[in-house]
Amino acid sequence: MSDSTLKNPVVLPGSLQTNRRLSQWLAFHGDGRVTVRTGKVDLGQGISTALAQIAADELDVSVTRICMERASTVQGPNEGMTAGSMSVQDSGSALRQACAEARKIYLDLAAKINGLTPIQRAELRVMDGEFISSANQTVGSYGTLADDALLDLEATGSAKPKSVADHTLTGQTVSRLDIPGKVLGLPDFIHDMVLPGQLYGRVAHPPSPGAVLLEVALDAINALPGVVTTVRDGSFIGVIAQTDYAAVQALKKLAAAARWDEPATLPDMHGVPTFLRAQPVNSTVAGEKKSDTAGPNLTSSEASRAAAGAQYFKASYARPFIAHASIGPSCALARCDANASGEVTGVEVWTHSQGIYNLRPDLALVLGLPAAQIAIQHVPGAGCYGHNGADDAACDAVLLARAVPGRPVQLQWTREDDFTCAPFGAAMAVDLQAVVDADGCISDWQHDVWSNGHSMRPGRSSTPVLHAATLLEKPFPRQVAINMPLANGGGAERNALPSYDFAQWRTHSHRALNMPLRTSSLRSLGAHCNVFAVESFLDEMAEQLGVDPLVFRLRHLSDERGRAVLNAAAAMADWPNRHAGERREGTGMGIAFARYKNTGAYCAVVAAVHAEAEVRVEQLWVAADVGLVVNPDGVCNQIEGGAIQTVSWVLKEAVQFDSTRVTSRSWEDYPILRFSEVPKVDVQLVSRPGDKSLGAGEATHGPVAAAIANAVADALGLRMRHMPLSADALLQAALADPR
Repeated sequence: MSDSTLKNPVVLPGSLQTNRRLSQWLAFHGDGRVTVRTGKVDLGQGISTALAQIAADELDVSVTRICMERASTVQGPNEGMTAGSMSVQDSGSALRQACAEARKIYLDLAAKINGLTPIQRAELRVMDGEFISSANQTVGSYGTLADDALLDLEATGSAKPKSVADHTLTGQTVSRLDIPGKVLGLPDFIHDMVLPGQLYGRVAHPPSPGAVLLEVALDAINALPGVVTTVRDGSFIGVIAQTDYAAVQALKKLAAAARWDEPATLPDMHGVPTFLRAQPVNSTVAGEKKSDTAGPNLTSSEASRAAAGAQYFKASYARPFIAHASIGPSCALARCDANASGEVTGVEVWTHSQGIYNLRPDLALVLGLPAAQIAIQHVPGAGCYGHNGADDAACDAVLLARAVPGRPVQLQWTREDDFTCAPFGAAMAVDLQAVVDADGCISDWQHDVWSNGHSMRPGRSSTPVLHAATLLEKPFPRQVAINMPLANGGGAERNALPSYDFAQWRTHSHRALNMPLRTSSLRSLGAHCNVFAVESFLDEMAEQLGVDPLVFRLRHLSDERGRAVLNAAAAMADWPNRHAGERREGTGMGIAFARYKNTGAYCAVVAAVHAEAEVRVEQLWVAADVGLVVNPDGVCNQIEGGAIQTVSWVLKEAVQFDSTRVTSRSWEDYPILRFSEVPKVDVQLVSRPGDKSLGAGEATHGPVAAAIANAVADALGLRMRHMPLSADALLQAALADPR
């Protein structure tokens, strides 16, 4: 943050507060084009299109004039991570203000050059970049007045962005800017990059989390056709070759030549919830509400509750470790410069990381270089949905590239690497207790979540967290995943604080300090399991109380926006008539709701399932409130994509492992939802143009999970509390059912 930011009391919107110089965001060109820079990266979520719309709307230019520049540490704003569905909120609001200020600067200049009076200046309007006077005369344009110096100053907050009523592009569907290249198969991904003099690298990763390299004979590998050199630094071993094919063939030989010590460090795969509860933990009170006037509570004796007509409920829920399972394996390119002594003096990296500014300090620590000597450029890769192997692959590429100074090295992980070496979404166990008073209202609620931390991203610690950092001859200590503060969305405790109006409640987070498998951010973090647990528990209580699940939720929800999406989803699915007429055997419907992070988008879901030997989700009705909608089609894409991904998580996905190794090493070992299994998804956006935009990408994961479980219970009378709700799990639940 600059000194002037500290002195300037004006609080600017979003990321503009910490990136106040307008030239970081915008540049105008003589031909009428406008370069827009952002620190957020497009991972396939379409954020580039939404941000282009915002800029074009505020500047009054055609979207076709906007050139979205990819995030780079060389220029552009530092917006940290692209995560938490915050891009439109943080980057969009910042860009809207920056464009409003740029528009004012250029119009003021046009008025000055043309000698306009203040009244005439106020009457100036912009039409596709041209400045038009009240007499319909063109008095300039962004192109004719383009001058980088005009924006080489800090935002002041003095310009007022347009009102919602004056928006012409915001709220309209604009075709995605990135789709044509993808449809035509253009070489747009990092895997397609070829730089002059490029070499190709592969790394033989340790076969298990606790493995240590004992020995490897490199001479035979160096003698293979096409091999340029091999690299060994402690337990980090890799090969560099002239072609990708030669690198792949050499990797097979290298992996076979390596001998490892592999201790048994992994818990019983089938007893992970028990394992989590038995570990040393860092326990914190994530939040609580106390009431002196509440009815019976959890500390009341059973006799006291009975006398008061209250009922006590208790249940436990869980999810397994989940892989990111990106369709394309992690990849990066790196080039190192060195002096005459062979010391690295500068590094360039091309990566599909979600946070290039966060990656840079970790690379600097690994290399022993000042961060300023490392330049990182984002290039699209496969969607990562959290902290997958992209950052680790970038580090691998740099460690190989420093062995061949001046030559770029492309490093690509194998499918097996992505399944076994990238961080996982943390397994979770959730214990819930509640008391319902004689009036049928929840008088006390307790939520305990047990989990490893959900964040081990680069750039947040004085110790690098990159996979290779612990393998070096001089290794960095292994780190344990943390949970981000609730003010930043939280981790394991995300959505563990009630969205409902319970009279009294408390939430405890128990972060396990032993981390047998490396965990970090996976899309929606703890919200996926917490909402699954909360909304399943509410359904169980409603069933035992003989109350309609929708009515029971509305009884405890005063937030009008939450009530609106619940009622909208119910109306879409004709919820009141779900049991009318003849029902097909094994069919059921379930409902669920959450406000993501308790501060983000509102989402309610109704799921229709058919369950026999396995569960099949036939249809999802989703109602969402994301405030001001920038691109309706883009929002619906995000909601549909998140819903479908959640169906895969809930029905199929679980990392498999034995006492030593991760055994999910391919798509055969880690099945995901097939195209033939994708349900119909209907989306309704509850419009709130007067409210700020809220991210849509992760709002569905918790509600969809719970709605499916609730629908299964409705269909079969079986309460499935542990994900995934696979065919094996369904069979075991049926066998265990006393009925």
